[in-house]
Amino acid sequence: MTGKSNVVVIGGGYAGVMAANRLTQRDDVTVTLINPRSTFVERIRLHQLVGGSDDAVAEYGDVLRAGIELVVDTVSGIDAAERGVTLASGGTVGYDYLIYAVGSGSADPRVPGAAEFAYPIASLEEAQRLRPVLDAAPATAAVTVVGAGPTGIETAAELAEAGHTVTLVCGGVLGPYLHPRGRRSVARRLAKLGVTVLDGPGTKVTRVARDAIELGDGRTLPSAVTVWTAGFGVPDLAARSGLSTDALGRLLTDETLTSVDDERVVAAGDSAAPSDLPLRMSCQAAMPLGARAADTVLSRIAGEQPSPLNQAFAGQCISLGRRAGIFQFAHRYDVALWFHIDGRSGARLKEFVCKGIVKHLADEAGKPGSYSLHRVSGGAKRQQLLRARRDEAPATADRP
Repeated sequence: MTGKSNVVVIGGGYAGVMAANRLTQRDDVTVTLINPRSTFVERIRLHQLVGGSDDAVAEYGDVLRAGIELVVDTVSGIDAAERGVTLASGGTVGYDYLIYAVGSGSADPRVPGAAEFAYPIASLEEAQRLRPVLDAAPATAAVTVVGAGPTGIETAAELAEAGHTVTLVCGGVLGPYLHPRGRRSVARRLAKLGVTVLDGPGTKVTRVARDAIELGDGRTLPSAVTVWTAGFGVPDLAARSGLSTDALGRLLTDETLTSVDDERVVAAGDSAAPSDLPLRMSCQAAMPLGARAADTVLSRIAGEQPSPLNQAFAGQCISLGRRAGIFQFAHRYDVALWFHIDGRSGARLKEFVCKGIVKHLADEAGKPGSYSLHRVSGGAKRQQLLRARRDEAPATADRP
């Protein structure tokens, strides 16, 4: 190729910032990052924003390499044929390569009343909307957190530690990812904080009212403030733009994160579905995916064959207020092990991870190409799943 290659990155979260920084390794590449906000959101701290212990934002100047053009706008459409994106403001931006890193947000709740009366917290704006509501609520007001994944657990603990009367409605198992030992540790900490945990059959929320929720087993619980953390969705930008997606709306790619429709479009983060086997939505996956996406684009610019995905996981870390937490260790293929670190040590480890994530981004901004966690060996299980799928394909291809 001659001249400069223009790369547009849609989305300024963990994956998008990592990809944008890494792309600047080449002097003949210009990078434009398009994001709806002018500040970087530390999404893994949104529960702290709600609880009042952090603002969950950082300046892009602290994590984004100088020279990257930041466009504060929303992309309303992608024209892959013309290699351009349309902005909500009415402008257009052309590209030679596009990295699709739009992330995820709150899923559209299908439970009656949830959209009207519950407060999601998957985005900065949602968390900011909830904060004053909680500040105005008396300590005795019933606060219900729906959903017992990491966000629900962290939010329940944070609010209870801040003095609220909290019920965590699991809709099934408390912390589904956790090993039973880790789950017992989390349950003990929540009990110590005064959180009422409702788990097991019959605890799915079937209706949300202004001042109550209804459960599948028929119970009605008072709820002055209902916080909704049950499920995540992705923007429908790819689907609206005519690109192939999975059932949730994530961009379908091959193992190099290249769109199955167009080799000039590469995906990263929560909005990517490589080989229709998407990774767990997490910053733990997003940053390596961002690095891999950038490497794929750089390889194509250099006329080289991109390397395939090789993702390794360490586990899951969950804060339980400011004075306790848990780091649940896992196999590299993302299944929990029996071993965990909890209590104050767990809290310190969680905070180390949170600070370390921003440091990784800042380090990559300072020295593009220095990040290497996406190259850690850990893809054997994934390759096994892909081989099994390929082996099954001939047997199922002729089925009606």
